[in-house]
Amino acid sequence: MDKTFNPHAIEQNWYQTWEERGYFAPQGEGQPYSIMIPPPNVTGSLHMGHGFNNAVMDALIRYQRMKGCNTLWQVGTDHAGIATQMVVERKLAAETGQSRHDLGREAFLEKVWEWKAESGGNITRQIRRLGSSVDWSRERFTMDDGFYKAVQEVFVRLYDDKLIYRGKRLVNWDAKLHTAISDLEVLSEEEQGSLWHFRYPLADGATTAEGKNYIVVATTRPETMLGDTAVAVNPEDERYQHLVGKFVDLPLVGRRIPIIADDYVDREFGTGCVKITPAHDFNDYEVGKRHALPMINIMTLDAAIRSEAEVLDQDGQPCDAYPATLPAAYAGLDRAEARKQIVADFEAQGLLEKIDPHTLKVPRGDRSGVVIEPLLTDQWFVAVAELAKPAIEAVEQGEIQFVPKQYENMYFAWMRNLQDWCISRQLWWGHRIPAWYDQEGNVYVARSEAEARSKYQLADEVVLSQDNDVLDTWFSSALWTFGTLGWPENTKELQTFHPSSVLVTGFDIIFFWVARMIMMTMHFIKDENGKPQVPFKTVYVHGLVRDGQGQKMSKSKGNVLDPIDLIDGISLDELVAKRTANMMQPQLAAKIEKATRAEFPEGIAAYGTDALRYTFLSLASTGRDIKFDMNRMEGFRNFCNKIWNAAKYVLMNTEEHDCGQQGGEMEYTLADRWIISRLQVAEQKVTEALDSYRFDLATQALYEFVWNEYCDWYLELSKPVLWNKEASAAQLRGTRRTLIRVLEAILRLAHPFMPFITEEIWQKVKPLAGKEGDTLMLQPWPIANMDNYDAAAIEDLEWVKGVIIGIRNIRGEMNISPAKTLTVLLRNGSPDDQRRLEENRAFLLKLAKLESLEWLEGQAPLSATALVGEMEVLVPMAGLIDKEAEIARLSKELDKLSKDIERTQSKLDNPGFVAKAPAQLVEQEQNRLNEMRQTQAKLEEKLAQMQSL
Repeated sequence: MDKTFNPHAIEQNWYQTWEERGYFAPQGEGQPYSIMIPPPNVTGSLHMGHGFNNAVMDALIRYQRMKGCNTLWQVGTDHAGIATQMVVERKLAAETGQSRHDLGREAFLEKVWEWKAESGGNITRQIRRLGSSVDWSRERFTMDDGFYKAVQEVFVRLYDDKLIYRGKRLVNWDAKLHTAISDLEVLSEEEQGSLWHFRYPLADGATTAEGKNYIVVATTRPETMLGDTAVAVNPEDERYQHLVGKFVDLPLVGRRIPIIADDYVDREFGTGCVKITPAHDFNDYEVGKRHALPMINIMTLDAAIRSEAEVLDQDGQPCDAYPATLPAAYAGLDRAEARKQIVADFEAQGLLEKIDPHTLKVPRGDRSGVVIEPLLTDQWFVAVAELAKPAIEAVEQGEIQFVPKQYENMYFAWMRNLQDWCISRQLWWGHRIPAWYDQEGNVYVARSEAEARSKYQLADEVVLSQDNDVLDTWFSSALWTFGTLGWPENTKELQTFHPSSVLVTGFDIIFFWVARMIMMTMHFIKDENGKPQVPFKTVYVHGLVRDGQGQKMSKSKGNVLDPIDLIDGISLDELVAKRTANMMQPQLAAKIEKATRAEFPEGIAAYGTDALRYTFLSLASTGRDIKFDMNRMEGFRNFCNKIWNAAKYVLMNTEEHDCGQQGGEMEYTLADRWIISRLQVAEQKVTEALDSYRFDLATQALYEFVWNEYCDWYLELSKPVLWNKEASAAQLRGTRRTLIRVLEAILRLAHPFMPFITEEIWQKVKPLAGKEGDTLMLQPWPIANMDNYDAAAIEDLEWVKGVIIGIRNIRGEMNISPAKTLTVLLRNGSPDDQRRLEENRAFLLKLAKLESLEWLEGQAPLSATALVGEMEVLVPMAGLIDKEAEIARLSKELDKLSKDIERTQSKLDNPGFVAKAPAQLVEQEQNRLNEMRQTQAKLEEKLAQMQSL
């Protein structure tokens, strides 16, 4: 083995070997176990969330593979409609100055496929760097031919089942991209805006309780008033109850609209009067449905004011409830310009009451950055009510388990209040909707034009054109668990690996993806008895990966970490350039550069994949957001070094030695029996934790066993045997066999978390441990055997440890050099204590660096004392320390510490500091004060102890 652990020297070589030899593919006759990877966008690169959930999934897959299961980790990528189309459009514009419209649909889509072939593999290369043991031979893409067939099949069947329809409904409209988008693609962040208060004149001579002939409505979007169809008040609001059922004359438009009562209105907000614009606000849309209000669309697809409105009923059909006329002065104005003009006109007519500053959440498209407009457009929808019922029952009846269980409540809250799902997008890249129209606008849904003609018995002369829209990316990804396995064909893979075993996902897409997979799967996939199949048996829900201060990682905050940079390392200048790339605001870029240089003055070191994975898994407690801690990763990089150095020690003492591979008499020491017993406990803890998805507890149990018990204690306890020239062959054979067998079990136990370092070491260890096979990843999982648990050995060795720790503590407290040999006395012990002393004297003399260790019956000399149970461990002080010098040193240290405490306390008592300093700094000062006081108490205790000697 190399002198030091170098992850770069082994990681990519091992991954290539595993992949080339087909170790990731399903194999064996064991119980099927499958995971479907949440398909990352083909446009993307890995972020910390990918790194985290890949670590979790790979730990599960490697664990189940070693348990003998027939495992499939299905890999694939999503075509990411909007994101991919934008990337290629920008590339086209930069290289040729052309738009997609200049090329036309077919030529543009050829460009997209060319780009996908050239650049689309970036994400899969990164998945390999994470050590993910996915089955690359079955890699799928949501636009490949087989998946396309599945998507078409689902759409046509749902349409024939009357569960898909086309209608004019309110959707999130991106006026820059000219497409509907999902809620997940809308980012709502607080921005500073205004709240405009407008006077709406009361009709027919009505007045308010104060005698005014108008009411005041408050709005954050003045331009939408052109589409108002009512004013709403709270039914319990005494100020306006007498006006319910009366009318206002809508300013600028002249439209007579009713005053209605609805619980939606917050009587404490604004004036308690709310304008209702069903065609341009989601809440107003719901109010409109309750009161059967007409809908008036005043905007074009560019979010400009129309010259003539669309007046529609609640079914989205044209109606004559109101005239379609709009003021000509606003026709063609962009919504922002229209807002300014409308406010000016209200003011000119004496109808602007006031303008208040107002902080509000503004919805913007995550790709385009423009404000999203709720807009009535013709779209395709899935009627979800019927699909939702079995999906809810599956979770209620425990067919699908959420881990942690509280996420079931989030699932139920969404599923019991579902709105029909808009599945059409006005894009070119994606699954084109399999619907055809004749010249009268009649729609024919089929898998192809030929099938449409046959299905609907259309004459050859009927001209058909296919719908230009494509399906929402979430529609195709909803079929992921069965579409990847060859459906609609009843393939062997579908029979074997469906339902899948577990889904690993973030809580933010429980509705967008998880719920829709459950609905689609249960509608289309049935077992041999006709019972609907669930897509997965367990949903493991994890939180978001945040930075060390708990802040969400975002480019605008400059705190994004790339998992590949943590694996390979990155220089400070490269990191700064990466974090500030494409930033339009120089001030923000400068701020991020300054913060980055302060946080990473030397850049980011190369930690390797194993340390990164172990860090992720150590933080994977159930459901909470993950604070990613660089110090913790540094600690686990040291853990890798610890394992590497332990393996070097073991190999140095076992290679070319008899380790019992051929049998022979074995004599096991107390230390051997103890570590074998502790191994059973560790195996049991890690297994139980993995079975309950407590990766944090699994990694903690493994870490404590390897570092504290195997490395810090057992390896040291092996030295008195291995270095004893008088040790028998049976003793040497027993200890060497224990060293190598426990190490080999550790490697198997650690492999799901740290695949590379464990494989590298196992290849060296396997012949000494008597193991066969080409790879660790196909070795059996270590199962605890409590027949090997020796309770007496545990008790005796813990006694030995207690004595050694007591002596070490006395050395530290009394400032005695570790190199100085000591005379130690034991007193007040039991017969068991005396037996343990005689049986383990050699261990104790060696490991505690003692000159002598004797039992004391009489009066003790002046000594420092430690307790092991009731037994006293006495270290006579005569000649060991200069009492007066030590008292002087401790007094001086206490004096300095007291002054530091006084200064810090004074700072925290200053109201000006507490009020003005960042909360984080105040908290740091308080923590520092608490730590200093704890140190002060320990020093005072030591001083009192020294003075009593």
